[in-house]
Amino acid sequence: MSFQPHNLLLCLTLVGCQNGPQTRRGEISETLHGTQVADPYRWLEDASSPETQAWIKDQNQRTRAILDELPGRASMGERLTELWDYERFNLPSKQGPRYVISHNDGLQDQSVLYTMNELDGERSVLLDPNGLSSDGTMALAGTSFSHDGEWLAYGLSDGGSDWNTWHIRKVSTGEDLSDVLRWVKFSTAAWTIDGKGFYYSRYAPPADGEELVHVNLNQELYYHELGTDQSQDQLIYKRPDKPEWGFSPEVSDDGRYLVLTIWKGTDPANCVFYKDLTVPNSPMVELRPRVNAHYDFVGNLGHTFILVTNLDAPRSRLISIDLEHPDQSTELVPEGSDTLVSVSMVGGQFLCESLQDAHSVVRVRELSGELRGTVDLPGIGTAVGFMGKLAEPETFFAYTSYASPATLYRYDVKQGKSTLYQQPALAFDPELFTTKQIFASSPDGTRIPLFVTHKRGINLDGSNPTILYGYGGFNVSLTPSFRPKNIAWMERGGIFVEAILRGGGEYGKDWHEAGTLASKQNVFDDFIAAAEHLIREGYTSPAKLAIKGGSNGGLLVGAVLNQRPELFGAALPAVGVMDMLRYHKFTIGWAWASDYGTAEDADQFRTLLAYSPYHNAQTSRPYPPTLVTTAERDDRVVPLHSFKYTAAMQHAQCGDAPIMIRIETRAGHGAGRPVQMVIDEATDQMAFLTWALGEG
Repeated sequence: MSFQPHNLLLCLTLVGCQNGPQTRRGEISETLHGTQVADPYRWLEDASSPETQAWIKDQNQRTRAILDELPGRASMGERLTELWDYERFNLPSKQGPRYVISHNDGLQDQSVLYTMNELDGERSVLLDPNGLSSDGTMALAGTSFSHDGEWLAYGLSDGGSDWNTWHIRKVSTGEDLSDVLRWVKFSTAAWTIDGKGFYYSRYAPPADGEELVHVNLNQELYYHELGTDQSQDQLIYKRPDKPEWGFSPEVSDDGRYLVLTIWKGTDPANCVFYKDLTVPNSPMVELRPRVNAHYDFVGNLGHTFILVTNLDAPRSRLISIDLEHPDQSTELVPEGSDTLVSVSMVGGQFLCESLQDAHSVVRVRELSGELRGTVDLPGIGTAVGFMGKLAEPETFFAYTSYASPATLYRYDVKQGKSTLYQQPALAFDPELFTTKQIFASSPDGTRIPLFVTHKRGINLDGSNPTILYGYGGFNVSLTPSFRPKNIAWMERGGIFVEAILRGGGEYGKDWHEAGTLASKQNVFDDFIAAAEHLIREGYTSPAKLAIKGGSNGGLLVGAVLNQRPELFGAALPAVGVMDMLRYHKFTIGWAWASDYGTAEDADQFRTLLAYSPYHNAQTSRPYPPTLVTTAERDDRVVPLHSFKYTAAMQHAQCGDAPIMIRIETRAGHGAGRPVQMVIDEATDQMAFLTWALGEG
């Protein structure tokens, strides 16, 4: 394969067959289950070492030397800024006597939290994160209001870290208490009905200098009383015999029960325990103690719990459990042909959100389970929200699609009527674009849904630059969603395709498990089949096809790129899990073993070694232009993955296309990044693809 960029002189001076940047190769290797495995770039795991810091600086300088000179980059950045400059609202909610809503005027780094006395009333600022850091990287990571709406507990994330620091604000005055809760990760705040305090989960502090790679185990549940120091918090529950267990607390709407969802890593299966808060010193009752199915607590009707579960129902069903007869359950809504995602209890009804071929369907049911009707949606898209309390007459939902950002609706539960609440003004016309769903066939015959979006009227003659995006893991469902950068891409004649792969949750438990552990190769086969289908059906060609994915999707891109490099014209692996033999040794990586397995097991080791992107960079094959993106402060998928992978790919490259890495030094895994940082990265990615695919 020969790469023919428009700026040929630039390419020849910076790339070539192992003439690009080369990284020092160490001598480390180890024998795992009888197999000798080299790890020449393990030294890059120490992100704070002078040598690694020098490597980061050098790689960024080389990358910027190319990206900053790309033809069309400036115009792409200008257009992306215009497209991002639209109002964004999160769903409003009723908190005591007030409504609460978050709003971004378009280019604010972080959204601002407001209160309103009336739904259409004047907004008053409750919390503005934009003034909390000079570079806009301090982000609101979570909020929880007391039952009467008088107190707000809120978490802050610095630079996108998973570590959160929680504070408490009096809503009526906007003043904070002196309370500060640290070392909180993967937790919310669950208020007691009296508003005197809340439950939350935390870890022990990491040792000095180990914040990034500290392995997170032994989460514990605490109760914090307002106006007290964190050192006085009451330990409610811990399980040192189960160090991988995590605790998600929730207090029932009537205030009677503390409901504890117990999770083990990213495995969807969980336990459900509860504690009767009306009885002093009541025990923690193990309602569903076995990690053999997924249970999602919906609410309670007196001493009857309502739960969504996939026990004996891969696509989930709705059940009730009488706490006086906990070994029995009553089925309210049986498993259907679509996938039941969530249920809420509002206005005396169940609002049931389901996925039908990965797009939303919302049904309204009586508390008996009897079908009452459906919520009308504008088209093939995603509807989220429908939260509230059982006695409240209204709820809100957001609808989005590939060409339309979130539009908010108020839903009157009694009348079964939706009314438009907020719709942003846009710098483009959504009607210029069209989305259709097609299906590819994986090698084993599995039907793979593809959402294809592009400008109306383009000629599908195989010459269209196309982005193929995928994820395929951790029971995560990809559904239609809006991204401004895709509009900029499609305005210029590009196609955006989202592939629904095994490993996700779109078709329930069986679909998820078919893309895990020894079956992980199915995910890569599905993605390759999607690419081949797009080429065969005349949407694009290999030279015009780019693949993109982040996190587990970064792993997807890395693995597929190694297996079929000739099939693609460019690749964008972002914050990927690339070293599959050591991922479990850092931060929360151990929690991914339910999907991946680990190298500690001989059979799982062989599976992982067969597709690990870092270990399968092949010097005998040319690779297409590749831009790796990561963040130096990412404490979820730590950046060492992308560092080691990039070094291996640059060493392996025997073609003339660039293998580059863009390392953001001020941010983490992605959540909470300031808007300008997001635009800058999108500009680099879109300009790179335009250039790499010969369109600019």
